[in-house]
Amino acid sequence: MAFRPVTPAPAEWDQFVAGHPRAHLLQTSAWGDLKAAFGWEPLRVALQDDAGRIAAGAQLLLRRLPFHLGTLAYSPYGPLVNWDDAAQVAALLSAVDTAAKQHGAAFLKIEPGYYLEADLAHSGFRPSPQTVQPPRTYMIDISGSEDAILARMNQGTRRNIRKSAKYEVEIREGTRDDVANFNALMHETGARDEFGVHAPEYYACAYDLFVPRGQAALFLASHAGQDLAGVMVFALGEWAWYLYGASSDRERQRMASYGVQWAGIQWARSKGAAHYDMVGVPDAEPEQLEAQFETRSDGLWGVYRFKRGWGGEVIRSVGAWDRVYNPLIYAAYKLALRRRESS
Repeated sequence: MAFRPVTPAPAEWDQFVAGHPRAHLLQTSAWGDLKAAFGWEPLRVALQDDAGRIAAGAQLLLRRLPFHLGTLAYSPYGPLVNWDDAAQVAALLSAVDTAAKQHGAAFLKIEPGYYLEADLAHSGFRPSPQTVQPPRTYMIDISGSEDAILARMNQGTRRNIRKSAKYEVEIREGTRDDVANFNALMHETGARDEFGVHAPEYYACAYDLFVPRGQAALFLASHAGQDLAGVMVFALGEWAWYLYGASSDRERQRMASYGVQWAGIQWARSKGAAHYDMVGVPDAEPEQLEAQFETRSDGLWGVYRFKRGWGGEVIRSVGAWDRVYNPLIYAAYKLALRRRESS
């Protein structure tokens, strides 16, 4: 089959992404628009087959490297291609290379995601020294009835969901006006747990881009008019993602984080999702996670204790892989990473 490189319109691209077996939120045009508002330039490259349909493609996010060293091209959870079809892979990578180089890319970083067994080295990639997305995540099966989902959780999580209702925690689906409340919770959480959060405008932009499309929802849990926890959940096809969550130090005995997370899962099921990605746990083997989660709180360890109770499994992605166009700049990039890690 012959393929022709094209630059698809956003609606055509999103239709392709939604129908792809490896569909992911971070490959949608709306995600490109979100990143465009904060310093990235989205670029979509696709292959059209003989029937005029998109057969494969990749959304690239472009960002200038420091010191006028060119551009980084990054494809999160892409490319969307049949890795078992050598001709399709070669044609797409050729089109991606051309587009990336036209935009001054020194190298291309891809993070193809989970459940992939492709020989990426054979396709010209090398393991990257730097990941962008957490390599390991916690995936929940939310197919079947609510009783079946609850039965897969551990006893403590089920009990805390019930406590949230018993202790008069009210759950509401947030409006645009509630984004400010969510931002306040996010900054409280970041200060407490010592992790970075996005600017307030970021979550507002995410709401504006995804909620009207029916691809996201904001849920807030409150008691006596005071917001205690919130989540922003996204869905596409059979997949859902818990990308952002926050909680207050106030009234923690009411287990608001459990009630609002359960509301997010129920919403994802209503959208047809069967898999709920809790997005990010420490990059350690399951045995180490279980042995250390009660004593460690650094990095993603602080969230693993909460996530492990929801009845899922730890999944590791294939990580990040780089395709080098300019070896000198790539060597400088690796040196800068080593210096940052040693400082």
